Amino acid sequence: MIRNYIKIAFRNLVKNKVYSFINVAGLATGMAVAMLIGLWIWDELSVNTYHQNHDRIAQVMQHQIINGGIETWDSQALQLGHELHHTYGSNFKHVVMTSGAVFPILSVGDRKFAKGGRFMEPAAPDMLTLTMLKGTRAGLRDPNSILLSESVARSFFDDADPIGKLMKIDNDWAVKVAGVYKDLPPGSSFAELAFIAPWDLLIKGEGYDKKLGWGNNWFQTFVQIADRADMNKVSAAIRLAKWERVKNLTSEAPFRAELFLHPMNRWHLYGDFRNGVNVGGRIQFVWMYGIIGAFVLLLACINFMNLSTARSEKRAKEVGIRKSVGSVRSQLISQFYSESLLVAFVAFALAILLVSLTLPLFNDVAGKKMAIQWANPLFWLAGIGFTLLTGLIAGSYPALYLSSFAPVKVLKGTFKAGRLAAVPRKALVVIQFAVSITLIIGTIIVFRQIQHTKNRPIGFSRAGLLSIPMKTDEVRSGYEALRNELLSTRTAVEVSQSETQATSAGITNGGLRWRGKPEGMQDEQVTVAVTHEFGKTIDWEIKVGRDFSRAFGTDSSGFILNEEAVKYMGFKAPVGEQINAFGRTYTVIGVVKNMVMESPYNPIRPTIFYIDTFNRTFYSNIRINPNVSASEALSSIEATFRKYNPNTPFEYKFADDDYDAKFRAEERIGKLASCFAVLAILISCLGLFGLASFVAQQRTKEIGIRKVLGASVSSLWQLLSKDFVALVLIACLIAIPLAYYLMGSWLQNYTYRVNLSWWIFAAAGLGALVVTLLTVSYQSIKAALINPVKSLRAE
Repeated sequence: MIRNYIKIAFRNLVKNKVYSFINVAGLATGMAVAMLIGLWIWDELSVNTYHQNHDRIAQVMQHQIINGGIETWDSQALQLGHELHHTYGSNFKHVVMTSGAVFPILSVGDRKFAKGGRFMEPAAPDMLTLTMLKGTRAGLRDPNSILLSESVARSFFDDADPIGKLMKIDNDWAVKVAGVYKDLPPGSSFAELAFIAPWDLLIKGEGYDKKLGWGNNWFQTFVQIADRADMNKVSAAIRLAKWERVKNLTSEAPFRAELFLHPMNRWHLYGDFRNGVNVGGRIQFVWMYGIIGAFVLLLACINFMNLSTARSEKRAKEVGIRKSVGSVRSQLISQFYSESLLVAFVAFALAILLVSLTLPLFNDVAGKKMAIQWANPLFWLAGIGFTLLTGLIAGSYPALYLSSFAPVKVLKGTFKAGRLAAVPRKALVVIQFAVSITLIIGTIIVFRQIQHTKNRPIGFSRAGLLSIPMKTDEVRSGYEALRNELLSTRTAVEVSQSETQATSAGITNGGLRWRGKPEGMQDEQVTVAVTHEFGKTIDWEIKVGRDFSRAFGTDSSGFILNEEAVKYMGFKAPVGEQINAFGRTYTVIGVVKNMVMESPYNPIRPTIFYIDTFNRTFYSNIRINPNVSASEALSSIEATFRKYNPNTPFEYKFADDDYDAKFRAEERIGKLASCFAVLAILISCLGLFGLASFVAQQRTKEIGIRKVLGASVSSLWQLLSKDFVALVLIACLIAIPLAYYLMGSWLQNYTYRVNLSWWIFAAAGLGALVVTLLTVSYQSIKAALINPVKSLRAE
């Protein structure tokens, strides 16, 4: 019996090729989109689960209460690790102090590579549950050792055993390889951890243990709480651990510091803090993609159900004949359900094929390395379960409703589907286009927001600006000679040094004093050490006063402020004002236009530039001669750098590339959203095409009679199209306010944001109408052109 059901179902699919194609293709596309988004969400939710103790690991962060506002930092003082160990030790299994990510030159003989890693305390390998391939996790206990990732060990030692081999860090510290660990996967926050060097090597080697205090927040602290400890209770217990130590260290009003634990499971998705409150982060993208995936799948299901129910009305006579020859209702129900389930499972198989083919492209756009979860039972359970549900829902109308008719009534031709039979289908079409129009509006706004921010004035020129890290004392000590030679080759028009890159500004200072500073004000501003030619190199714009110049010896005690700093300090005439900082008095010599040195989406912070007198310039900035090609200039610059720094690989970054990288996440959102919006429209149009064809077939006799009575092709086209146009107009009335609310809420996450212009909504609605008319017109005009004699004879 089941075999007979399947055979008949297959014959019906072959007989109605157009409807079968629309049904299968639409549903398969929707399923494929849902699978891709499901894989992306699974990957996002799986970040850091590689580490066995991920649910008990946390980063110690702090809220700094400044002038009534709260700033959240992930950096900590050197002394915090000792304090947590000895005062709160019972709460923790491991406390690990670590540097931020560093990129020193690792060298073994002639092999030299810049690799990203960290200096960490010995407990780090145990806390992160590193898989050791050679050596042991205890290797870091030797202060002159190093642990290497598998890929880095291979790049230096090929297939030879590296244990006990010597290597150098920045041509300075000699260490021996004590272990090799398996590369961490992309889904780990420590995925780029190419090496781990001992904490004591950095702290004692740089003398930090003697010159840094509680006010120097230069490092990071990670902990693994005790096995039976509660994360929230431990976080509450250490809240004032730092404040108790620093509140009496200075006569100045100190920043009130409150510590808290940020669990590893929340690092990736909940990394954004605003005024001391966790406001989410990438979790908004997870929700966004999840909703989009659900809606695209909903559109596909609507098509499937619409066409299935529409076609089923034409099978009323088939039901009558089957009943008249002895079929019982249960057999008819089984027949209709089997046909629906067959289509659903064919679509599911096709969807898996589509995902397999498109996953490499999707990974490229999304910046992922995902694979289909063939061995994961949840994947198959969700896929098969959804397919069954879709097939049962779509087949429920013909199975339960049509099978109930009396055969005599149906065979006499007195059966009517009813005036309201088409209402559910019309409602589903409205939902389809409301979702599609909302996606189109959202995509346009995302791209406009990205472009709006990209076009934001940044206060300096990125074109041809090059940044090169000055990693060793050799190149730093020979800077003047290197600069002169670069200028003499005429490949560079200006060269300077700075503490940070022009597209980055992460160093802040407080405790400055100036005339008119409010009593008790806890100030904080970005400070950047530079050489005299920095402004000319990046081509900043002087608004008031003058630039730094070697002609003025007093410029070593000069400050240049940005416009935001002038406003922050309340200066009316800033040039000539004096500011006490770093234990000396500085004079403001100029004001520059605000420069976007951090996230282009955030407001610009008060920034002070001063001539480097503390040997803190770590980057060389080079403005390439516009008359020289980039490849020729880079070749010449590399040769010059190698002359002064032969033991260090040549690294560089273009300011344009560095700045564009700040938009990468939003651009990926835009690209994926645009793909999904196109697919949503395609799926909706497939369904509309099928329904228009069905309606045209139903009204064949009416069209023939109207033509005989003199109706023109254009009037018949209007007759068949107006109902669909009305449905899309209703969809617009639903989608426009919905999109306005959703995208308005999304834009609130950005300080510098685009306005919601009326033309965006008008263009999306008009576009939907045009697509609808194009889709429906083919079937309408085709039906209107049929010879009325033929159509009436066919009836």
